[in-house]
Amino acid sequence: MIPTAASVGPLLRQWRRRRRLSQLELAAEAEVSQRHLSFLESGRAAPSREMVLRLAEPLDLPLRERNALLVAAGFAPLYPERALDHPRLAAARRAVELLLAGQEPHPALAVDRHWTLVSANRALAPLLAGVPEDLLEPPVNVLRLSLHPRGLAARIRNFRDWRGHLLARLQAQVDNSADAVLMALVEELKGYPVPAGALPAQPGAAAALGGIAVPLELDSAGGRLSFLSTTTVFGTAMDVALSELAIESFFPADPETAAAMRRLAEG
Repeated sequence: MIPTAASVGPLLRQWRRRRRLSQLELAAEAEVSQRHLSFLESGRAAPSREMVLRLAEPLDLPLRERNALLVAAGFAPLYPERALDHPRLAAARRAVELLLAGQEPHPALAVDRHWTLVSANRALAPLLAGVPEDLLEPPVNVLRLSLHPRGLAARIRNFRDWRGHLLARLQAQVDNSADAVLMALVEELKGYPVPAGALPAQPGAAAALGGIAVPLELDSAGGRLSFLSTTTVFGTAMDVALSELAIESFFPADPETAAAMRRLAEG
């Protein structure tokens, strides 16, 4: 395919500015001359396939955006993008299900790049008891489910902290991907009210854990539960959908929560 410098240049410049890098800084990290980078951005030169990939690395582009940059430059996408139920991803999907099942009796779920629920283990269902059916109709957006006033919002005691954590993560995703769906989701979630009875914000709660986990305090049929939330991503995945998959795991933060989850699992 023939490179199209006019289309790839503006996109390359857009990503450089989004990453807050000067031409000199990006050129140094990619080990190319600033003059050549300037020519690429202005359309005076067309990048090779190797140059596109070379520049994508210091820009830290997601696989989806690397494909888009390649296409803009006139090349075929490098990374396959298959649905998660594609036969070639069957082994990866089984691995995800094993990870989720291994977290029981504590909840865990897998979400895609738009926070749509892909799968969950059996421990999640008891925590959603009483949530209106329309919020549980597929596709379920787990952020909307968590913060919606008719969802779990009223049950989350540390709602202000939890919402702050989720919005910060979502904004980081927007900054990283420039995804329009996520931009709209940020604005939607910001408009949700704080439920009555929510605890005052405690900004140091997550920092006290060194940033490796985030507390979640939830009222449920099993009593008051206290979890630590962690996220697992597949950084070495070479398929677009797998690279965007994340597993959210909730570990008991105290013996009482561990015991309550065992009771809920036993039915």
